[in-house]
Amino acid sequence: MKTDDDIEDAKTWLGEDVDCRSCAHAGDLLPAGKCQLRRACVNDRYARRIDRFFNWNPKLANSYVGHEHFEVRAIAAKHADVFFLKPLLNDPEETVRWNAARRLPKRLILPLRNDPHREVRIRIVSLLEDAELAPMLADDDYYVRLVVARRIAPPLLSRLVDDPEPEVRKVVAQRLPAEWLMCMAKDRSAAVRLEVAQRLAPDLLPALAGDADWRVRYEVAGRVAPSQLTRFLDDDDDFVREVARSRMEAGGPLLREMPL
Repeated sequence: MKTDDDIEDAKTWLGEDVDCRSCAHAGDLLPAGKCQLRRACVNDRYARRIDRFFNWNPKLANSYVGHEHFEVRAIAAKHADVFFLKPLLNDPEETVRWNAARRLPKRLILPLRNDPHREVRIRIVSLLEDAELAPMLADDDYYVRLVVARRIAPPLLSRLVDDPEPEVRKVVAQRLPAEWLMCMAKDRSAAVRLEVAQRLAPDLLPALAGDADWRVRYEVAGRVAPSQLTRFLDDDDDFVREVARSRMEAGGPLLREMPL
């Protein structure tokens, strides 16, 4: 498989041929082997070649954070001194904003919680902690709320219990403190109720014994106290009846695996 180093052409981001003779580094880096056509070149349109240029010459990154080509700015942001990065938080390109944000103090990147690009907001989540993440629980994008739900401290998840997106509520059910789980036992999504059933203590499971979804009833029948099993012997679903019958015959051991 060919890599970008094998490609014949060396074009600038404007589509013009790269001309080493007119480059600002023709007199120093080029003869020293610190840049190379089609391999390590800041004027090339290929990000990998630009990245290699800065890997070889990281001290030059400061002078390129204002370059016209966004790929150059974005990659320079990974190497430049942090004192040069703050203006990049307002860059028109989301890749540049993110590369600057990942290296700056939290107090400077908090405004990016409202970044217009969802990818920036999603990535910002990994850099923040509980109180800093709380405002993002109301983000308009469901996937942003999803990644926040995966990261934020469980006691702060109560605001997402009624989230309109089932996948978000499913994560909430997986992480919500156990003592609050019953508030999701009647969730409109069977997948969410199943998560609740899998975490509830056996003495609370009877509340889900009449659930409309067989998977939830199967989980309940597999973990509920033996004294509660009789009700499942006439269940509409074969698997539910079988797990209840098997447990009664065996004296009530817990069965956890759900049939596919």
